[in-house]
Amino acid sequence: MEPPFPKYLTIGKKTKDISIILSLALVLITVFCLYNPYLLKYPSLAIYKNSDDDVETTEQCDISRGEWIPHPDAPHYTNTTCWAIHEHQNCMKYGRPDSDFIKWRWKPDGCALPEFNPSQFLDMVRDKSLAFVGDSVGRNQMQSMICLLSRVEYPIDVSTSSDQYFKRWRYVNYNFTLAAFWTPFLVRSQERGSHGPTHTGLFNLYLDEFDHSWTTQIDDFDYVILNSGHWLTRTAVYYENRSVVGCHYCQLPNITELKMSYAYRRVFRTALKAINGREHFKGVTFLRTFSPSHFEGGLWNEGGNCVRTRPFRSNETVLEGVGLEFYTIQLEEFSFAERERKKRLRLLDTTHAMLLRPDGHPSRYGHWPDENVTLYNDCVHWCLPGPIDSWAEFLFHLLKLEARISRGKKIFI
Repeated sequence: MEPPFPKYLTIGKKTKDISIILSLALVLITVFCLYNPYLLKYPSLAIYKNSDDDVETTEQCDISRGEWIPHPDAPHYTNTTCWAIHEHQNCMKYGRPDSDFIKWRWKPDGCALPEFNPSQFLDMVRDKSLAFVGDSVGRNQMQSMICLLSRVEYPIDVSTSSDQYFKRWRYVNYNFTLAAFWTPFLVRSQERGSHGPTHTGLFNLYLDEFDHSWTTQIDDFDYVILNSGHWLTRTAVYYENRSVVGCHYCQLPNITELKMSYAYRRVFRTALKAINGREHFKGVTFLRTFSPSHFEGGLWNEGGNCVRTRPFRSNETVLEGVGLEFYTIQLEEFSFAERERKKRLRLLDTTHAMLLRPDGHPSRYGHWPDENVTLYNDCVHWCLPGPIDSWAEFLFHLLKLEARISRGKKIFI
């Protein structure tokens, strides 16, 4: 009869050999940790392996191109377990009848993007700070992050003012701070009129002037996520050198009509110039690229809606029109600012992934059907939970690469 253990592990025999093997293993582990002391501080980051048999994610992997694949285990939070969801993105609460839209995850071409691990993320950002600078889609992303991290810890409000547009939260057990700085145009702006030709307000945009409400706040932050998009489609009068240079659909006499792209390019150039010029800012800036809308059957104010219930495949749609123009401008202005090599600038490119998610918007499920409100179908923001949760995986991937760069060697095997 064969013994219940292999011969070299038979109880009572060759225990000396076993002791030698265990001793050697302990020596190897100790040497590895001494070589990389970072792992001693954050042991949850010690081993990084993919959850599937695909190629390991590397610096060469372009995570911005790929497909959405079924993910039946999602979501990792619900509208009843996370208090951070904005009412207008709380799609399940307000009766969205389908739930398949939350059961997909992003799969880059040719490599794997591991699922977001909140414990690992919080270990990596221990004693650090992250600011979301931009518009309501940026706030949408921040609330997604809070919900994903809620499996480990909820933050406490440590805001220094009562202004709901400028909020700070702290994860006490990790000394990690999240902040939101509201600046939908990124540059100094002023509401010129509450209605305007499209009844969404008419604004003065000072395209070459910093918005000090956020530029003076970022010096102590380790990471900044910069975004702006759909607000630049609103009617506005454009200023440079304190003089009017034109406008977008302002319908005011003697003012030249300019394309939206004119302003879009200049606000990103000014915002990135502001960051590059901050002497005491030593952090990393991530430029999050344009998030496409998916209105079909009309414009946002002409009955347009987004009622699809599954993602597109990458060969079923293309980025075009204003979306393509804005995205291209972002890439060009990012490259222009990066060439100055004054600050660490990184691209958080989510555009193509989100182009494929016409099913992920709130549509009319941001309020009760019989509620006495005037709201258009929302095909700009994203349901929570929903496809915007994938942005945390994009960000975590970039933070891992940043950690490798800053230490000069890989910490994941």
